[in-house]
Amino acid sequence: MTFLKGSLFSGIKDTGIRVEGKRLTPVEPRAILCVGLNYRKHAEETKAAIPQHPVLFMKSPGAAQNPGDPILLPRNLRSDKVDYECELAVVIGKTAKNIPRAQALSFVAGYMCANDVSARDWQKEGGGGQWCRGKTFDTFCPLGPVLVTPDEIPNPNALRIATRVNHETLQDWNTGDMIFDVPTLIEFLSASTTLLAGTVILTGTPHGVGMARDPQRWLHPGDVVEVEIEKIGVLQNPVAEETTGS
Repeated sequence: MTFLKGSLFSGIKDTGIRVEGKRLTPVEPRAILCVGLNYRKHAEETKAAIPQHPVLFMKSPGAAQNPGDPILLPRNLRSDKVDYECELAVVIGKTAKNIPRAQALSFVAGYMCANDVSARDWQKEGGGGQWCRGKTFDTFCPLGPVLVTPDEIPNPNALRIATRVNHETLQDWNTGDMIFDVPTLIEFLSASTTLLAGTVILTGTPHGVGMARDPQRWLHPGDVVEVEIEKIGVLQNPVAEETTGS
């Protein structure tokens, strides 16, 4: 592969210089906006009411993790209930505000796989509904393996999406089950709010999460998690323990 100079949003030039190295996240997020309870069957499995508006929370851009690099189970602020969530990630390509639904997809730079890794004990039991605390630990947002441009995915709400842990399929559904489709999410999130180019939107997860299974299925050191989305590919990350103090 060769070294590219510039940015996705201002233009890229191929230098022709060959480099060897690991695969990185396709973008460095300016912000990571996340939508909860956005699949009907996921709302059903968690016994939650269908929301009237998209449920918004956020991850720190520092939570982004490269394809192939480990999801680290928190040990300084310990969690023993770390969950997987396959999600379609949408990358905003142009800074904009108050985007009409009918024009929303024209502001998309592309799509990636994402894993909305979640520490359920902090999210649910940490006091006060700690969604951001439970979901924004370092490495809790693997992204990739590539950015697929919109011409390859004219309808983001017609894609098969799945999660496998150690080759066992735990989630397997379709983005057509979203309560609020991608154009509606962009319209809602940009309302009275500027979305910067490079903003990543996580669009929710289908049913089959570890929290809702019987017995519950948490991630453990040595696990390998794969998120696969039709037309995008497979995002794979091993699971390891955080080194205390690092």
